[in-house]
Amino acid sequence: MPDQSAPEIELLRTAYAAFNARDIDAALALMTPSVHWPRAFKGGFVRGAEAVRAYWTEQWREIDGHVEPVAFHPEDAGQILVEVHQVVRDLAGAVLADEHVGHRFTIEQGLIQAMEVCPLPSPELGA
Repeated sequence: MPDQSAPEIELLRTAYAAFNARDIDAALALMTPSVHWPRAFKGGFVRGAEAVRAYWTEQWREIDGHVEPVAFHPEDAGQILVEVHQVVRDLAGAVLADEHVGHRFTIEQGLIQAMEVCPLPSPELGA
């Protein structure tokens, strides 16, 4: 079982908490200046802290997403796959999506360098 209190995992827990609290400055402080971030809601990627700020600001004007990390799976080369329970609502509160998704983070020098949305491994693989 991976160490669920490793510094990289604590970093990611803090980042998810900041995102869910809509504390953009706290979240961006955990990222490299050239962070590579997916525009999961719109498609494509953005690069850099200010581009992430603009994307999240736009996203939160249209939807209300809450992402709760469920499990952390350290991988090779400084990457961590996070299983996330994601609930997305419209601004009136109606649920648009309630699903488990994968977020793969690349950590460099104690900061988030990149994130990508990815498939979760099949449960059979871990059994």
